[in-house]
Amino acid sequence: MTEPTPSRKFLRALLVGFLLAIPIFSVWLLVYDRQSQSAQARTSIAAGWGGAQVIAGPELSIPFKQTVNTSEQVNGQTVTRTATIDRRLVIAPSGIDAASTLLPERRSRSIYDVVIYRAVTSGRALFQLPTDLTSLGVQSGSLQLARAELRFGISDARGLSANPQIRVGGQLLPLGPGGGTSLIPSGFYAPIDLTKTNSAKLAVDFRFSLRGNGSIALAPRAGDTAWRVTSPWTNPSFGGGFLPESRKLDESGFDAGYRIGNLALGRSLLFVEGTEQEGPGKIAPGADPSQDAQLASIQLVEPVDLYSQVNRATKYGFLFVGFTFLAYLLFDIIAGVRVATIEYLLAGAGLVLFFVLLLAFAEVIGFSPAYLLAAAAITGLNTAYSAAVLKSWRRAAVIGAILAALYAVLYVLLSLEAYSLLIGSILLFAALAGTMYVTRRLDWAGSQQANSQEGGADREA
Repeated sequence: MTEPTPSRKFLRALLVGFLLAIPIFSVWLLVYDRQSQSAQARTSIAAGWGGAQVIAGPELSIPFKQTVNTSEQVNGQTVTRTATIDRRLVIAPSGIDAASTLLPERRSRSIYDVVIYRAVTSGRALFQLPTDLTSLGVQSGSLQLARAELRFGISDARGLSANPQIRVGGQLLPLGPGGGTSLIPSGFYAPIDLTKTNSAKLAVDFRFSLRGNGSIALAPRAGDTAWRVTSPWTNPSFGGGFLPESRKLDESGFDAGYRIGNLALGRSLLFVEGTEQEGPGKIAPGADPSQDAQLASIQLVEPVDLYSQVNRATKYGFLFVGFTFLAYLLFDIIAGVRVATIEYLLAGAGLVLFFVLLLAFAEVIGFSPAYLLAAAAITGLNTAYSAAVLKSWRRAAVIGAILAALYAVLYVLLSLEAYSLLIGSILLFAALAGTMYVTRRLDWAGSQQANSQEGGADREA
């Protein structure tokens, strides 16, 4: 039987490698499926507690009567009618000084867990009521000051704890559900009689506790907004349209300070409800706070997202298959050890199984222990199998050393995401250079073998 040429052996190994792309792609789909199940489980765990919270306000809302003239055609003649409608004047504070303390905790169900938090927010808002409102079409004396409301916006009011405290002049105000602000349609309000206060300059003290998960954000609307957030969580992610001016992050948690002026918001502090045209509008329910340009957002990020890590690791699957098959191929064409196609497939199946084991163990014991366990199992399995295929434990030790080095390098690549491309490129260059050196005198076309067979046939003749 004629011995296949090195080129044919190379093409055979390459074909098997391409076939293994199918199970590697299936592992990718498995990772996404498990990630989706994890997200659903986390949503279920956090249900009833409160979602990603966005807070806004307070805003001062004052009702008034407005007379409007409307014209219509009746029997070919223009008829002007006068009507009185109810409107509300909305006043944003001239300044807000607020502070939030985030107290995170973990809730678990089976192998899944989610980070939830309780946020205690307190502060003071200052309002100034202008004396001239004619530019807004509000007639002097038409404001119903006794029916004013202080409105607060909460994106998910289910997370609002009992007994928020709103004080004006040291007096505790009663509260009612609903209301919301010009940016957040849901929340709560406190009715206030401005005829009994100094309505030209009003100071409002507030304090409330809020339950949520994932992130907390502020929708600023004031002449000057100061917001300080502290938490023992050590992995915050700052997003939205505004970043903190100052922040401190260490092993005890984080401390972030925001300062946002009204000129950066592009919104009026005084307007009639329903007539405001500038600005991007209300915050969309369910929108990602970290991507909304109207918000200052803080996300409580998991230190290690195991599904992201496993997904990135799976993308290097071809690297493992390629290096292992290259070692088998060199033993075949240089050392003369025959490696069958099925043996390539079985060894490759073991390499693909590593990623399945990594995913399965990582969901239970964490990514790093799972990586060590899966790498040790597959390295031992393929080393033992290679001893039978290559007819030598010494050769099998080479395969084991290659796999151990690859798993070590992959772990470094996953840890140093910013340098993964650089390290991977250097590794591939070194592998290519080594292969070129080892095979520099190899007869890939098998011409010498063919010539020797022809010579033997001539001598027999």
